[in-house]
Amino acid sequence: MEQLFWAFFTMVTGVFGCVAYFFFSNLALDRACPARGPNAGRNINRANAIRPWLFLFPAIFVLGVYLIYPVINSVWLSLNDARTENFVGLDNWKWLVGDEKFLESMRNNLFWLVVVPALSTFFGLIAAALTDRIKWGNLAKSLIFMPMAISFIGASVIWKFVYDYRGEGMEQIGVLNAIIVAMGGTPQAWITVPFWNNFFLMLILVWIQTGFAMVILSAALRGISEETIEAAILDGASPLQIFWKIKIPQIWGTIAVVWTTITILVLKVFDIVLAMTNGQWGSQVLANLMFDWMFRGGDFGRASTIALVIMLLVTPIMVWNIRNARKEMQ
Repeated sequence: MEQLFWAFFTMVTGVFGCVAYFFFSNLALDRACPARGPNAGRNINRANAIRPWLFLFPAIFVLGVYLIYPVINSVWLSLNDARTENFVGLDNWKWLVGDEKFLESMRNNLFWLVVVPALSTFFGLIAAALTDRIKWGNLAKSLIFMPMAISFIGASVIWKFVYDYRGEGMEQIGVLNAIIVAMGGTPQAWITVPFWNNFFLMLILVWIQTGFAMVILSAALRGISEETIEAAILDGASPLQIFWKIKIPQIWGTIAVVWTTITILVLKVFDIVLAMTNGQWGSQVLANLMFDWMFRGGDFGRASTIALVIMLLVTPIMVWNIRNARKEMQ
């Protein structure tokens, strides 16, 4: 009950706090720049120039507190030792280059970057194209999109039952092993198999993100001009030719936005690895490695250094994505 009370108190305080801020800040601006008197015209122009910043200030302030300050603080922490007691310069960065777990994490993240965005976008594109051509397409879209409503931890728990392994001779409750046993095969502890376990974990994120890709790409496909499709049909193009040579080129920008959006998510992947393997058996990724050093190793310097690496990897893709999205809107 205490948690519910504080949650309700926070929401009420936030809502009324915002209303009070906008009311009194605009009231103060109107009094500082009155729309009357000999300087009425100048005051109105000045108030019109200031008023948008009154509305933007809370967002800018929150972004400054929760984004800019942590970056600056992380840079400082990365230049200090584990407990931020002594300045060590670039020692944490030198350690990073030679650390085996970091190199493993970089390699695994690279695999995730290649596999997950490609498969998610491909399956989402196929699903978008097929569901628009069948009568029960909306139901199919709902089912495909449903995993997006599940948290990464929840999805990991579901897939743990899919990959579950019981010793040989025991009844297999894992879906994958049950199928293999039924076909005469030998059950495996799939998530403990080095290298290949990464792909089993990637499949979880592909399952989740395919719905996201499908929804965005379906909207893009519906926005294609019917005239180009009709012209292709009159020229004798087959359905596959229309799809790959007419439709795909026209939504290539949207495909790129979906791809890069999933790429940014992949660079920050953490929950699935934590819940499924905790980075064991060669499945470590950067975000989970950062978590280990921060909350288990107690080394704020090394954890902050890894966090900065993730930020440096994400930022260029994010900037490109924003620019491409703006071009699409224009």
